[in-house]
Amino acid sequence: MQEYDYLIVGSGLAGISFAEVALYHAKSIFVLDNNSQYSSKIAGGLTNPVILKRFSEVWNAQEQLKLMNDFYISLEGKLKCKIDFKTPILRKFFSVEEQNNWFTASDKVALTPFLSTQLIDKKYSGIDSPYGYGEVLQTGYVDTALLLTKYKEYLKENNLFQEESFDYDALQIESYGILYKGIKAKHIVFAQGFGMHSNPYFNDLPLDGTKGELVIIKAPQLDLDVIVNTSIFILPLENDLFKVGATYNWKDKTDLPTEAGKTELVDRIKEIISCDFEIAAHFAGVRPTVKDRRPLVGTHQKHKTIHILNGLGTRGVMLGSAMAEALFVYLEKETHLDLEIDIKRILFNRKTNIF
Repeated sequence: MQEYDYLIVGSGLAGISFAEVALYHAKSIFVLDNNSQYSSKIAGGLTNPVILKRFSEVWNAQEQLKLMNDFYISLEGKLKCKIDFKTPILRKFFSVEEQNNWFTASDKVALTPFLSTQLIDKKYSGIDSPYGYGEVLQTGYVDTALLLTKYKEYLKENNLFQEESFDYDALQIESYGILYKGIKAKHIVFAQGFGMHSNPYFNDLPLDGTKGELVIIKAPQLDLDVIVNTSIFILPLENDLFKVGATYNWKDKTDLPTEAGKTELVDRIKEIISCDFEIAAHFAGVRPTVKDRRPLVGTHQKHKTIHILNGLGTRGVMLGSAMAEALFVYLEKETHLDLEIDIKRILFNRKTNIF
């Protein structure tokens, strides 16, 4: 019988964030995953504190950025690889009106730390930009594919990981915690992303799921050392390759790339760049999104040793460490979760017909 403080189901951004927080605090963990969810692996991984479409601050952005920066610095030392890249995000302007909207937004108190008032007029080969760019501050991206690969390697090397589909019938709830196939743990944390829908303990929670598709393009004439973000983002990789995304599809819940998704991305790319390009790869995944744009964190209503960490949506690289820390402190110090993330809000909101 193997005994742990935490059994964690899922090794996407939510799962490894909680694993790392628990290990940092000298708790023992074991992780299970069946490799069925792809959204964390293929994510753009952008660190962007502003929702540019609406010119609004990402919820608790400054706090999340601080926790995130410390988290990835620590992980880079542990995994001995670079995963967090501080890179400017530039918003391409298509008119004087868009410039004016940018400067109006930059006057908002919440956005002042994140929107530069200095117009960027640098010319990048392969992009026509007569109206210039606005720069979002405190930005970059995380190489999520490398992060997840390296972290799983670390877990395997330390005998803390097993690849398998979780068998809910094999879960026994005991007074001391849980028992699962020879594993005894004080707590079990489900961090399954969209896979939550197969979980009988939490499948009544309002996790919508939003499919996103991305492509890798090869564009030798595109000279870019920043991330350009308009209706899509273009993120430079290496060897004339660029990651481009993403689409939003609220109906299709499969992780299969589609021609419709590719066509949408190609059309948007052509709106931004003026050089030739070809599609080198095409990916899709279902983001774990929630209607109220807040994570799903907390404890099962009846079983006090069964917990959830989910609903990170499109902001997993920013939210992961903050939500993992919040759940850990809640469990270990018996504090209260912020009602904005606590799944208890769902029960309250159902009574008021919000969900």
